[in-house]
Amino acid sequence: MPVKNRFAELLPEITEWRRDLHENPEILFETHRTSAIVAEKLKAFGCDEIVTGIGRTGVVGVIKGKANGSGKVIGLRADMDALPIHEQTGLDYASKTDGAMHACGHDGHTAMLLGAAKYLSETRNFDGTVVVIFQPAEEGGGGGKEMCDDGMMDQFGIQEVYGMHNWPGKPVGSFAIRPGAFFAATDTFDIIVEGKGGHAAKPQEVIDSTVVAAQLITALQTIASRNADPVEQVVVSVTSIESSSTAYNVIPQRVHLKGTVRTLDKDIRALAEKRLGEIATGIGATFGATVDVQYHHGYPVMVNSDEQTDFAAEVAASVAGDCADAPLVMGGEDFAYMLEERPGAYILVGNGDTAAVHHPEYNFNDEAIPAGCSWWAEIVEQRMPAA
Repeated sequence: MPVKNRFAELLPEITEWRRDLHENPEILFETHRTSAIVAEKLKAFGCDEIVTGIGRTGVVGVIKGKANGSGKVIGLRADMDALPIHEQTGLDYASKTDGAMHACGHDGHTAMLLGAAKYLSETRNFDGTVVVIFQPAEEGGGGGKEMCDDGMMDQFGIQEVYGMHNWPGKPVGSFAIRPGAFFAATDTFDIIVEGKGGHAAKPQEVIDSTVVAAQLITALQTIASRNADPVEQVVVSVTSIESSSTAYNVIPQRVHLKGTVRTLDKDIRALAEKRLGEIATGIGATFGATVDVQYHHGYPVMVNSDEQTDFAAEVAASVAGDCADAPLVMGGEDFAYMLEERPGAYILVGNGDTAAVHHPEYNFNDEAIPAGCSWWAEIVEQRMPAA
């Protein structure tokens, strides 16, 4: 494979970048140090244009090929932000910021795309233009949407866009992908149950908000088991219960439920929202309580385009010898916003036998760097071959 040797040579340097980023994690849009490092390196590589401040703290670099007869422009995207997790890896380069950690491997994604940018700036062995996109706030902040809302796709003339994520449990450097719906829509909800509080010894005098909440938690599961088509995917999870009292002998006036809804189809997403509201208000009325439901739309379903997925799989096979079929993922990914604006594909690269992402003992596997960098570079060189 044409670029493997070069990335093997660059591996110590890229690993050093990655570990520096790991040691200095930044959350959501506060990627000021990371963004500055990215911009500085892109400038040193000789990128033709570097623009900062897109999507607040996003960075975009433009690399032109030896020719531009094709007129093609391809975007490659990596995320930069960390998570609000206290690291427990014990690594020499563990996070120096208490309560912040690169627990999802975005340090690795950023380093791999920087490695590819360095290579592409050196060789420029393609006919067209590549736009490298470094995005903040993937972890719940919607940084991808903000970069799109700032007009990134039109500003740089991006025609296709490709993303990547490491995947623990999959062999290092292997790849997996699937066409169509891939990562789930991630909505959240707040349900406020207002009853009539009172003494726990006199339940006949109260409207017990905890009983209503308990009924709700059970009944919401019928959205998946009795409302949705069994072949469709929907997950409704109540993840937090807070009452207005912490005393043993007080029935609380109010209970606050929080949770999430995960779906892979827009009609099922609409059904889940509708039924959640109906069930909550109906059970509240049954017990004489009032219920306020606040439903918040999060990331949309991430959908891979068929043609670009086939191409991405072919490139992955040329790098690794094979590309597996990926499973459906009920987690969310805000690369979905970029795929709503342009055709493209998102692929998984194996991270080996490591802790799961979002775990305090997770660490990106530096051995995956050559494969990831090679896939980025081959996307460009195979999609826009030089004459």
